[in-house]
Amino acid sequence: MLDMSWGEVMLIGGVALIVIGPKDLPKALRTVGQVTRKVRRMAGEFQMQFNEAIREAELDDVRKEVDGIRDTVRNASGGFNPVQTIRDELKGAVEARAPKPSAETLVDATAQLKAAESETPASAGGSYDVPKALDQPAAQHAPEIEAAPAAPPVPGSVDDPYGPAPDPAPAPHGPAPSAPAAGH
Repeated sequence: MLDMSWGEVMLIGGVALIVIGPKDLPKALRTVGQVTRKVRRMAGEFQMQFNEAIREAELDDVRKEVDGIRDTVRNASGGFNPVQTIRDELKGAVEARAPKPSAETLVDATAQLKAAESETPASAGGSYDVPKALDQPAAQHAPEIEAAPAAPPVPGSVDDPYGPAPDPAPAPHGPAPSAPAAGH
């Protein structure tokens, strides 16, 4: 409150009782309470208005910053279309890889096709190119077969570098033990 101890409050109460008198003291305390309530209410309203003004000032600053960012984005994104940019990049990459036919190549190919058509007689049902037999024997076209590497030795055989496999353990002699019957 106002950093008053109980002793100070008692002293003020005693002075008020003597000065105001016992008859008017309740009315005076009621009036002091109402004035205190009004002062607190006014202080609370002032504090709320002060906080609201601070929020509005901060909000205006934030609003200005957001508007500035929005304007920057609008100016920068006028020509920015990510889908179109990706399409253009892909198209450029594909066109860069594909060789562009030159006019000479097309003329040569057309001349070769016309020469081939004039050499072969056209039949009523259409013509098909049939591959001709090669002049060289088939043996010359076959790739040379390399000799297969020697097969590795069988484990446990005489050729095994680790030696023959050890003999398996001898089987136990005598009858096999029987299982006990259930229910006995």
